[in-house]
Amino acid sequence: MIAKEECMEIRILSKQGKSIREIHRITGHSRNTIRKFLRSAAMPAYKKRGPRPGKLDPFKTFLEERQKAAAPHRLPATVLAREIRELGYDGSERMVRLFLAALAPVKELEPVVRFETEPGRQMQADWVELRKGKQPLHAFVATLGFSRFSFVMFTTSQSFEVLRQCHEEAFSFFGGVPREVLYDNMKTVVLERNAFGEGKHRFHSGLWDVAKHFGFMPRLCRPYRAQTKGKVERFNRYLRYSFYYPLLSRLKQAGLTLDAATANIEVRKWLDEIANCRIHSETEERPCDRLDLEQPALLPLPCRQTVEPGRPNTAVPASWPLTPLQRPVAIYEQMLQGGQL
Repeated sequence: MIAKEECMEIRILSKQGKSIREIHRITGHSRNTIRKFLRSAAMPAYKKRGPRPGKLDPFKTFLEERQKAAAPHRLPATVLAREIRELGYDGSERMVRLFLAALAPVKELEPVVRFETEPGRQMQADWVELRKGKQPLHAFVATLGFSRFSFVMFTTSQSFEVLRQCHEEAFSFFGGVPREVLYDNMKTVVLERNAFGEGKHRFHSGLWDVAKHFGFMPRLCRPYRAQTKGKVERFNRYLRYSFYYPLLSRLKQAGLTLDAATANIEVRKWLDEIANCRIHSETEERPCDRLDLEQPALLPLPCRQTVEPGRPNTAVPASWPLTPLQRPVAIYEQMLQGGQL
């Protein structure tokens, strides 16, 4: 079949005064073919070739019927490939796997609804595990829901006493206490979900003391739903890639290992100069500016009583009791669940 370009070449050569014999010598086409295209004004038309049948095509109907029969379960590609090989299929298992993947129904992603809170209402808290082994390194991260103002404290442990200290430092950093703190399933926070009914959980006894002292209500996000506390989750990623990895690589180049003390010195500067002063992608405002609106709505930091020899009790600003409150845990659970704080 002669191509359109060759047909045009023949006609151009003819218009240039070339004879059929000369065109034959130049193009190599037969004289009859040259005469045919010079007599016709139409351009050559080509038949479009249909798709070539694949090795799997004869078995596609069989595969579809097998999957329908097994619904709502999915049959493995290894099993179905073995079945159609017995029917004469000689292609690859990968081809079967790709075809079955195309048959699977597309799952609709659950829309993520951004949950905004009014000033002073919520703080989201989380642990970030940065290093395991003999020299572990963790980061406690807390983010205020309205302002997105964040706090970070690096630790070598996730014990409850460390968690207690992290709360104290976070509330001091924020200059107040939110009305509720949202956690995931930290072992040092919740002992049993829904222990007293739907949404009524058995919290760590020490956490009730912390909550009672500061005046906040502990809350749990839904299991396997990281977006419930998405504000702190997004900050966790930002912390890793904008602070931790850059600092870690600089120290590595100098032959040094990052420890918690160094990380805490550096992260405070990073929070003050970069993280809390950047334009936030969601609020389109700086967290430090929004903190000015949120801080007045925060609960005041509590004071603790100290006793000096020969003097009456005096209240000094502090955010931690010297000794835990000596009340049964059930009383705190009842008070907090009933909103009596």
